[in-house]
Amino acid sequence: MRLVVSVDRDDDLGRKAGVQGPVVGRAAVLDAAMRLGIADPEDSDTNALFAAVHLYDEILRSGDECEVAVLTGSPKVGFVSDRKVSEQFDKVLASTKATSAHLVSDGAEDEFLNPILASRVRIDGVLRVFVHQNASIESTYYTITKALKDPKFRAKTLLPPALVLLLIGIAAGAGYVWWGLISLLILLGVYLVLWTFDIDEALVESLRSASSDIRQGSVAFGFGLFAIALVGVGFLSGWKVLPEPTPIGNLLAFLNAAMVFWFVAAEVWESGRALRFYFLRSRLPRAFPIATTSIVGIGFLSYGLVYLVEYLEGLQYPSQLPFIVGAVVLGLGLITGAGILSQYLKGRLQTEASAPSVG
Repeated sequence: MRLVVSVDRDDDLGRKAGVQGPVVGRAAVLDAAMRLGIADPEDSDTNALFAAVHLYDEILRSGDECEVAVLTGSPKVGFVSDRKVSEQFDKVLASTKATSAHLVSDGAEDEFLNPILASRVRIDGVLRVFVHQNASIESTYYTITKALKDPKFRAKTLLPPALVLLLIGIAAGAGYVWWGLISLLILLGVYLVLWTFDIDEALVESLRSASSDIRQGSVAFGFGLFAIALVGVGFLSGWKVLPEPTPIGNLLAFLNAAMVFWFVAAEVWESGRALRFYFLRSRLPRAFPIATTSIVGIGFLSYGLVYLVEYLEGLQYPSQLPFIVGAVVLGLGLITGAGILSQYLKGRLQTEASAPSVG
């Protein structure tokens, strides 16, 4: 049995056409393609769905047994969307008993999932669907204009130059161009870190979750406010110990006083999320021990590194060196243990999902 798979990683089917994945069968896929085409005639996923049906028909004409399916992810492209696609793919494989698959894609983003799919079944081929367009100046202008209307594309491409122009303009107007350039470098560096690790999406999701917690009276909101307050207390505590004789001394003293509050805040935040999960499902989330171990490990490692720099600067006694090395080693060990525990739980979940149900 062969399986033709089209992946809608950002869940355009769900958001625009109200179609929930997985979609299995020729008639169901055609219906989903029609709904998406009517909802948004310019969405390239529509062409990918029709291409999947076309490939399905070709395989059937060749005499091979085949099925066609569409997997949908989530607007939160990344861990959340890929996990949903993986879960749906496991369900489709369990119901169709397919031994190989063909991936139909409308772009490179969907093909990021190729390794995930290939870990479950043999991939016989990847068909990328291109939409023919008139390569004129008007068409290029229209394509760029259309892309700029996409909120995700706009946020990733227009925000950096907007920050540059805004900060330089404010700094020049105030007569502090040099400080404007320094602030610009710091802000762009923070932005690149947020973008690289998708922290911006996590922050947006946290705000949405906080709004939902307020409406539902969830315990997580109170824990979240307390965690934010602890972060502020950490900054104030670090500020109180200044100034030291040297800039490096100022930085080390600030971190030494503030970090304990920040790590406690992180644990309070995770505890609130875990309690909310417990009240909903009567069990703690599997990720809670991983998060707790990681926070404690990062705490030991961070303080060990701060004390190590203080030792190298002559601010710590030589007798403290074994404790400094111990803190660094313990922190690395806990972080490594959290990673091993994460992989173990992930493997156990996959084993439970692939195990045949008895009923």
